[in-house]
Amino acid sequence: MRYLLLLFLSSLLFACGEEAAEPMLRFRMRLDSTQQRLNNIGEPAIMPAQNRAQNPRFNSIAVHYIELASSPYTLLGQGAVLYQTASTAQGGSQAILFDSLVMVKDNEVFFEIPLSQVPVGEYSWIRVSLAYQNYDISFRVGPPQVPVTLNGTASIASFIGYNTFIKSHLVKTLSETLNSNKQQGYWAFEASIPGYPAQLSSGQAPPGATTVPNPLWQSSPIPAGSCVVTGPFDQALNINPQSNGDIEVVVSLSTNQSFEWKESGGNNVYEPLAGDTVVDMGIRGLVSRVVY
Repeated sequence: MRYLLLLFLSSLLFACGEEAAEPMLRFRMRLDSTQQRLNNIGEPAIMPAQNRAQNPRFNSIAVHYIELASSPYTLLGQGAVLYQTASTAQGGSQAILFDSLVMVKDNEVFFEIPLSQVPVGEYSWIRVSLAYQNYDISFRVGPPQVPVTLNGTASIASFIGYNTFIKSHLVKTLSETLNSNKQQGYWAFEASIPGYPAQLSSGQAPPGATTVPNPLWQSSPIPAGSCVVTGPFDQALNINPQSNGDIEVVVSLSTNQSFEWKESGGNNVYEPLAGDTVVDMGIRGLVSRVVY
């Protein structure tokens, strides 16, 4: 009898705990190479005749800012800002603190917040500022740079936030120590060819080399040099005090041919030693699905 009473009380406490769980708003990352490929103003992007591209194979990605907007005319920062990572001036100017970023893979939740902490309202647009990408691409080296043709895989660490303070970072198996700020477009390239040791190189892409789609560029422009990607919800996101269940927002980013280079050899293969030059490492669009 005493055992049954304890079992009953335990189940009662468990049930009360379930009822007391606060409803959450969750954001899940999706990386979609089949999603429409857009340009900086949110229009379909046509590949220049002399350029080629490939779909990078993502290892991780990090977000440093989330904002909900009710109207196309809601200016950046005037919507519901739900999330912003730490920043620092250690590098001389204000920058994203790389060590504070949360790295996620495709289909993982990257942020959640109690619904009670989200301003009540109806939202039609979302702004997500990206800070970091890590992905693999295919490349080739061959004559006359090396004696034989070799095909390899490169892991790329791409820093696409406005400015990032990086103590050190690991690309795949190799790391570099910086202890400095790096502007948007900084990259590190770890090349791997079977039978050869991995090699690491790094550099800085020129301003404007990172595509950041914003279909609201006329009504609510985004400052140059940021990586605030803007996109619509598939249905209105309604936040009200009566919400009693979790809500999930699936943030789907287009990676459709997002690694783009100017082709020098005409063979549609990325050959960094043969004169192929990277022209874009950005994201090619954002759409978000609301799941009640």
